[in-house]
Amino acid sequence: MTVLIAGGGIAGLTLGLTLHQISIPFHIFETTRAPKPLGVGINLQPPAVRELFALGLEDMLDEVGIQTRDYGFYTRTGQEIWTEPRGCHAGYNWPQYSVHRGRLQMALLDALHTRCGDSCITFGAKVRRYETKCDRVTVHYEVQGSAKTASADMLIGADGIHSGIRAQMYSTEGPPVWGGAIMWRGTSLAKPFLTGQSMILAGNNTQRFVSYPISEPDGATGLSQINWIAEKTVDPTTHFEKEDWNRRVEVNQFASDFSDWDFGWIDVPSLIAAATEVFEYPMVDREPVLRWTDGPVVLIGDAAHATYPVGSSGATQAILDTRILAAELRGHGLGSAAASAFEARVLPMANRVTLGNRGNGGPDAIMQIAEDRCKGDFTVLDRALPYDERAAHSASFKELAGLSLQATNNAPALL
Repeated sequence: MTVLIAGGGIAGLTLGLTLHQISIPFHIFETTRAPKPLGVGINLQPPAVRELFALGLEDMLDEVGIQTRDYGFYTRTGQEIWTEPRGCHAGYNWPQYSVHRGRLQMALLDALHTRCGDSCITFGAKVRRYETKCDRVTVHYEVQGSAKTASADMLIGADGIHSGIRAQMYSTEGPPVWGGAIMWRGTSLAKPFLTGQSMILAGNNTQRFVSYPISEPDGATGLSQINWIAEKTVDPTTHFEKEDWNRRVEVNQFASDFSDWDFGWIDVPSLIAAATEVFEYPMVDREPVLRWTDGPVVLIGDAAHATYPVGSSGATQAILDTRILAAELRGHGLGSAAASAFEARVLPMANRVTLGNRGNGGPDAIMQIAEDRCKGDFTVLDRALPYDERAAHSASFKELAGLSLQATNNAPALL
């Protein structure tokens, strides 16, 4: 084997499919013993969809998700601030998809098994540490209590925000950074709102609601699976179990904060009440760092650049990472040269996005700008926040994240 991948999430599986596509042997180590379709909704932007199409996964995406038609920001009273078309509806050559993270991950795993066989991934395998020597890497891992080693030309850390590979590179970094925002995430069966393929964000910096469908309406009932996120910011010194990533909670812990958020076109209290289960998450990211490499070892995805989940750029960038890295492997061969070339190409932009999502650079910042300008009286929105200023704010994030229409459509194929 020539490339070892730590992590069998979206990034790791897409990298495996990509390496198979360009005939580079690989093996994935995944800590989960029996993968299940866990999680909630995510969005995939056109640049990432283009790459998944290039992997022959177009039909799969239509099976696990729906194409997003539009994306809108609203005040805490439900008044529209800014809405724009998305994907092909905006003129991109590829659609944007809203998908269930777990269903996408299982579909990628099925594609990997079909193309590469079951032996390409080891489940229940935890990478403990690595050693580098002469542009080779030795990986120490554990399977069901047994210590094992494997050697390769490269090790790719695709093991998420709690990456063990990153922890070895940055032994004093500590836990992810929490700014005080808590997210409650769930899915509910309900009739889709607005165009039926709309993604919406309503509120401000301290309280907001995000929602979008992740399935087509049922032919008999007209109901879709609706993904939603209720978010509230508290004092960051408040005690909160930030490391519990799959904590189920009762809706009475937060539902009262959104009890009057029935805007007519979307009924937030009813969506929350209809959820079969709700998970509580801290809204965290990682501090940008100056390098993602250690010789032939390189980080990708959340292991490299975990960012706040705004702008629909997290999973998108993870997929793009895999394709850019593969392109550098073809250009430089396996080893530290390819790792460094990938880092130089992606790290500056990813770090800018991480910092932008913390402040006023993210697209959702327009909601707080409207809140501040209108001071609660949203009837003055057009005067307080002119349309041209809203349009410029939207365009600025696309440029920051490399998601602009022109840049996406005109970009040469990564592979």
